Parts: sequence; structure tokens; C-alpha cells
Amino acid sequence: MSHIIATEGLTKTYGARTVVDELDLRVPEGSIYGFLGPNGSGKSTTMKMLLSLVRPTRGKINVLGRPVNRHTRHDLAPHIGSLIEAPPGYGHLTGRENMAIVRRMLDLTDRQVERAITTVRLREHMDKPVRAYSLGMKQRLGIAMALAREPRLLVLDEPTNGLDPAGIEEIRELLVTLAGKGITVMVSSHLIEEIDRTASVLGILAQGKLIFQGTRTELFDRSVPDLVVETPAPERALALDVPAVRAPEGLRLSGLGEDDTAALVRHLAHHDVPIHGVWRVRRSLEEVFMDLTGRRGLV
Repeated sequence: MSHIIATEGLTKTYGARTVVDELDLRVPEGSIYGFLGPNGSGKSTTMKMLLSLVRPTRGKINVLGRPVNRHTRHDLAPHIGSLIEAPPGYGHLTGRENMAIVRRMLDLTDRQVERAITTVRLREHMDKPVRAYSLGMKQRLGIAMALAREPRLLVLDEPTNGLDPAGIEEIRELLVTLAGKGITVMVSSHLIEEIDRTASVLGILAQGKLIFQGTRTELFDRSVPDLVVETPAPERALALDVPAVRAPEGLRLSGLGEDDTAALVRHLAHHDVPIHGVWRVRRSLEEVFMDLTGRRGLV
């Protein structure tokens, strides 16, 4: 599989504090790479290092098959679009005037600018001042600025932050559309459900370390779902020091693999605890994420 981003041992420290710790990222070309992590996990710092906005303490970064350094970043820049932190734009100018500034700064054609505006579905609002835009419209204008140079890679840090449900849905649909056009999108978000609905590959950070990277299926394969034991006599099982909690059906247990489950059933049956059923509980991405990150909340 071709990787549009590949890092090796990517690390950033500030004094004695390690913010990003030995990351080996692999972002497949043409994917939507969902970047998740609790507050302070190092997501934004990582993205800034990928964009040469922050210098790594050590480690290697390859983007588009080339090492990222002071000699190559000028050549790589036209192929990378980004939206980091607050959406850009001068509030007293119209959307069209803002895009004209971008066109002149990047030496773009009118066709490139118009194509970007059409892609983010802002054409009917381009003659309004940006200060009159909703936050979602400002985000789309920022993405249009990033898309105007027709990049192969788009890096977005929290593009749905602060948006209402309608705005979130618009951005979600836009990301899917961009990926369908062959643009690789790396996106961080505090909304696990949105990442779950859009990303084809996930990367999860905790305390600066990459604790998971892969597909959603691979993530769930690494997670052991809770087990429910249906029994009319849960108190008898609990008296046997079974590590369970009461549930409407009887008992619920966490962290038991297949062999442990079989041993539990034998143990309960040996002590005449009636068992009417045993099944796994379907888990959400959020539940799996919370377990992996030690129950810490997202940004």
C-alpha cells in the first residue's frame, strides 16, 4: 500500500516534557485518516510538524515519497493543503475578495479558485462579507483556500469544532467527496461518531504515543467486547467471587477472552448456577476508544 505520509520515530519535546513520542504514522494514499486522541495527546503538534510549522526534536517525516526538510518543503507545499486552528479570512472582505488574495499569493488561475469554491458549495455566498458567514461557512471557505492549489494531501485540524449538526454534516459530506476525487484527507476531531462515519483508517494517540493505527475492523479485533451471562441467580455467581457486575439479564463481565469465557461457564455450571444464555455486547467506537486511552475524554 502506498503511503502519502510516513514518519519514523517522530518526537517533539519542550524541555523535559515530551509532547509527541516516537510516532510511526502511515497514512495510505487516497484514504480519510481519522486522527483521534484525548486533550493534550499531541495531535495538533503532530500535524504542525507534518506541515513544517513546528520543527521535530528528532525523527523522520516523508510526505509524497520525499523527506520533509528545509530543502524540500518549498517543493512539497503546492501539493499540500491545510486548515489548522481558526479558519482564515478577513472579516471585512467578501469571500470572493479573500479568495482573490489567495489566488495572487499562490499564483493560481481563476479556474483553480472557481473549482475550489464549487467543491465546498459556497458560490452563492461569495459576495457576502466573511463576518456575516456562519462558522460552518467560514470553515468551508478555509477549506476552499486549502483546495485552491489542487493538493494531493489535505490536513485538517478539528474542522467540525463548534459547528451545529447541520454544519457537521456538510463537512462530513465534503470530506467524503474529496476522498472520492483522490485527495488524501488527514483529519483530527473531537467527535468520534463523525470520524467513525468518514474515516477509512484510524490513528489514536494517548499521552503523545500512537496506541493504535489501522482500520475500524482491526481496532475492534483488538478490543474484547463485554460478556453478558443471562442467569436468574446472579447473586449465586457473585458469591463465587466472579469478577462481574449486575446487569438486567444477570451478569456483565469485561476483558474475558474465549478461553476465559469457557472456563467461566464451566465454573458456574459446576456450582449449579443456572445459565440461560451467554453473548458478547456490541461496542461502539467511543467505548473502545475510551478503554484504549484509559477512559480519558477527547479534545
